[in-house]
Amino acid sequence: MSDLSSEAEEEAENDLGEYDGERNSEGERHGRGKARLPNGDTYDGEYEHGLRSGQGTYRFKNGAFYVGGYLQNKKHGHGTFFYPDGSKYEGSWVNDLRHGYGKYTYPNGDTYTGEWFNHNRHGQGTYIYNDTRSKYVGAWVDGKQEGHAELIHINHRFQGKFLNGNPVGRGKYVFDIGCEQHGEYIQSVQDKGEEEEEEEPTLPVVPKWKASETTNLTLWTPHGENPPSPKEPSQVKPGEAAEVGPASEEEKTPSAEVTDEYTEGRDDEPSANEEYSEHVTPEVAAGEEEEKKDWEEEGANTLEDS
Repeated sequence: MSDLSSEAEEEAENDLGEYDGERNSEGERHGRGKARLPNGDTYDGEYEHGLRSGQGTYRFKNGAFYVGGYLQNKKHGHGTFFYPDGSKYEGSWVNDLRHGYGKYTYPNGDTYTGEWFNHNRHGQGTYIYNDTRSKYVGAWVDGKQEGHAELIHINHRFQGKFLNGNPVGRGKYVFDIGCEQHGEYIQSVQDKGEEEEEEEPTLPVVPKWKASETTNLTLWTPHGENPPSPKEPSQVKPGEAAEVGPASEEEKTPSAEVTDEYTEGRDDEPSANEEYSEHVTPEVAAGEEEEKKDWEEEGANTLEDS
């Protein structure tokens, strides 16, 4: 169902239905009052000049209800909408639309907390998958995961860029054992004959991960968090030049920046991104401990040679 349809009927049928409450000298609904619409919906709250304005509770006959602010019959300000399928949105509204900052809880337990624009997830936000506890922290465009972000799983994470819900371009996987794998996602192309293309439309292909190197951990600065302060100038002795090391991977790359229309009453959840972990080759996962030992031995040999 739509969270807008029934309320619009009251504006068109303002003089219909039952009303018990305050009125102004012109006879308009003004102040506190209760109304029952001809379609069975009810409203209990504040009015101004015949329109819902202020705080109120609107209950739909199908069980959904909204508690929060109104302005000229439109949901406006802070409010909470409870949908009949069990989902819920709590946050900012503008002109009957989710707009600003808010949290949406989906029927399956997934949650999105972040920015909204014209009823869509848009800006910076965090989506948590209830079944796996994986978490997407980053940018959204028109309800889709798009821009710099971090996809966090139980024992590893991916840091990079997303487009239309899929990782694209260069990025890296960070493993909890103390190493990270750099590489890039490449969009593969389906090889189909001309006749087959005419009979069946081309399906979207999930990008494939191509690893380039495995290194020690480097700095990752999440959106909104400042990097460590530099050392004081007094720590550099006069006449000595301060050492400047090579820029880390994250210093070369912009920091990851950290809102979908509710179809018939609720948003469609994005596809589960935990599948991206399958792109990491088994050889890399199995040889991580051995590589870590090789790094330690190589570092020791370097110190001996110097």
